[in-house]
Amino acid sequence: MKKTTIIAIACASFTLITPSLAKDIKAPPSEVMKLYDIANAPSPERIRSDIQTLVDFGTRHTLSDTVSETRGIGAARRWIFEEFERISEECGGCLEVVYITDTISGEPRIPDPTAVVSVLAIQRGNLDPNRIVMMSGDIDSRVTDPLDGRSDSPGANDNASGVAGTLEAARILSKYNFDGTIIYAALSGEEQGLFGGKIVAAHALEQGWNIQAVLNNDMISNIAGIDGVIDNSTLRVFSEGTRAVETPEEARLRRFTGGEVDSPSRNIARQIDRLADQYMTNLDVMMVYRLDRFRRGGHHRPFNEAGIPGVRLMETHEHYDRQHQDLRSENGRAYGDVMDGVDEVYAAKITGLNAITLAMMADAPPVPENVEIEGAVSPSTILRWDRIRGKRARNLAGYRVYWRETTEAQWTNSRFVGKVNEYTLENIVIDNYFFGVASVAKDGSESPVVFPGPAGRF
Repeated sequence: MKKTTIIAIACASFTLITPSLAKDIKAPPSEVMKLYDIANAPSPERIRSDIQTLVDFGTRHTLSDTVSETRGIGAARRWIFEEFERISEECGGCLEVVYITDTISGEPRIPDPTAVVSVLAIQRGNLDPNRIVMMSGDIDSRVTDPLDGRSDSPGANDNASGVAGTLEAARILSKYNFDGTIIYAALSGEEQGLFGGKIVAAHALEQGWNIQAVLNNDMISNIAGIDGVIDNSTLRVFSEGTRAVETPEEARLRRFTGGEVDSPSRNIARQIDRLADQYMTNLDVMMVYRLDRFRRGGHHRPFNEAGIPGVRLMETHEHYDRQHQDLRSENGRAYGDVMDGVDEVYAAKITGLNAITLAMMADAPPVPENVEIEGAVSPSTILRWDRIRGKRARNLAGYRVYWRETTEAQWTNSRFVGKVNEYTLENIVIDNYFFGVASVAKDGSESPVVFPGPAGRF
């Protein structure tokens, strides 16, 4: 009797994928071929050169010299601005390079009025320019005393590497055209309290920017950990589990419907992981189900707190002797964040992963909006969403629905369902799985998966 029941269920499931039910749906390509080229394009030599240039400014502390042409954060941010402009010249002016600044004072690490200045290069999308994906690194550095703006603070890995990767991604992607906008950001004030990110996030909200993802790169060039492990083939991606802006009513709904591990940021992390598996060589993603390292912070957090999805990409094995340390040697042990700790080949791989993620998201249609789900006490699950229309839909091939068992880290099952705004998964019981929907472009570029309801809303 048990065997008969199993056969009946299997047959019912099989009818879902028979050709007769999908004869009018043409699926897009499963690979975006240009991403292979983009993944391999970053130059380790250029990245190392950029890190060295930033190190040579001596210190990039937020409270350091802003007048000198050769030393301090002022010289560093002007060089970054000029470098973005040089990249723009090579693509016929495709980048709009801007400073975004505000004055901070009265803070524990910024006691006196100080201009916190970030540098952004904006590559406008051709089809949907207000839809934005961003890659960022941090300009500033520090030594042991967070208020010491005078001592040498090379900040080679933390975080000249993130800025160098962002510059290199701009060099590569500025050679392409995308439907959506890409912003390359060198943020300031991170070590003093994440102020650059706060200022830019506030500016984005004031301007009505629709930022769908922030890829914050903080320390991407170290392969030798304090734990004795040398690893050049993995990186960590940190992401918040639930949205920082979730209301009490939304939290109550999530308690009964799920979504604790399906925030927009978490599904961005899943997409990064899938892209690494498909398009990268010898680079694997460790998704960490945590906003950041234990009781520590990064520059994606201010965006999360403003309701903007964001993740942190970084090395897997940190070396704490090379972070926030005065340059010195004690008992034969060297301290300080200098060029000896930089592995530019590793940084180039992580930069390549950033670049293909930016390219995929910028060329994908907008993420599905108002995704909802129903199917309680039913053998089937129904997903509904708003289908985009007008100019933004010109590159839309359709939508793909996803599902996975609730204990799975990654989406395991999917089906392309075409240009619809509703789909029923027959005999897939809502109680047993998590579900989501992604938008798919004609070339196969795909948005992150959107979990139904407010828990997954971008």
